Amino acid sequence: MDTLVLLRTFREVALRHNFSTAARTLDLAPATVSKYVAELEARFHLRLFHRSTRRVTLTDAGQLLLDHCAQVIDLIDQTHDAMNERAQRPSGRLNLTAPHGLTRTILVRRLADFMLQHPDVSINLNLTNRMVDLVEDGVDVAFRVGAVADNSLIVRRLLPLEMVVAATPAYWRAHGRPEHPRELATHRTLAMAPTGETPHWQFSIGGKLFDLPLHPVFCASDSSPLVPLALQGVGVLRGSRMLLGEWIDDGRLEPLFAAYSPRNLWLYAAYAQRRHPSAALRALLDFLEQQMRPTVPSVPHAVSPRLH
Repeated sequence: MDTLVLLRTFREVALRHNFSTAARTLDLAPATVSKYVAELEARFHLRLFHRSTRRVTLTDAGQLLLDHCAQVIDLIDQTHDAMNERAQRPSGRLNLTAPHGLTRTILVRRLADFMLQHPDVSINLNLTNRMVDLVEDGVDVAFRVGAVADNSLIVRRLLPLEMVVAATPAYWRAHGRPEHPRELATHRTLAMAPTGETPHWQFSIGGKLFDLPLHPVFCASDSSPLVPLALQGVGVLRGSRMLLGEWIDDGRLEPLFAAYSPRNLWLYAAYAQRRHPSAALRALLDFLEQQMRPTVPSVPHAVSPRLH
């Protein structure tokens, strides 16, 4: 029998000074209560109660056990209550990860809205462009753009992404506005690519992917410097409206080729907890899905975004 059950039974008998009364309180048969106490006495090789026909009292060993087990049981009960509260009420810390490029998007504003609505939740956001192992790195949610190749993860669609190329109006006037994505090969492109990889942009033309290899005038392993360079008129960059919307809306960047954006490209939230997620994690996922994509339900994982 579980030691905690035995100790709870022992404590109840000690407090009630009667096996039958303790049995009624615990909703157990008196014989079961006697059996549990006898099992404890056998484990410790000590008598715990002086017994009479009407009343039981603690032996010296029984008093010692009561003094110690009361603290243990109270601590376990407090821990149980705390864990139940964590499961039911959003609180505690969430570990999130996202690419650097998402820091200037609506995602951060929505995280702020979530924290204002749930002030007992704190967030640790790890910004990295590498693909982290959610389990090994202790990550609750990873935000990703495009396909998530790990089939063990659960994926929620948050926001459809429209990809555009953009430059300043002055740049387009000076270099001409291309009429087809392939004409971008002759433009001064600003690109992002991992070290050692050839940068390229993909477009959807006639329902098929068109891959445009680039020879950029500026290439970085992170998107952060591309917008400042584009705003200075250095060249053309490519990104989502979610990322570039601020500068497009105020007219500093002029977008082209939204019609050639790859279909079914999404901002995803990926997580690994298939069972018993915390209330904070459930609340965050539901909040973001409602606020960023209120009409789209969560979907099962797929390796390619074209399958969604």
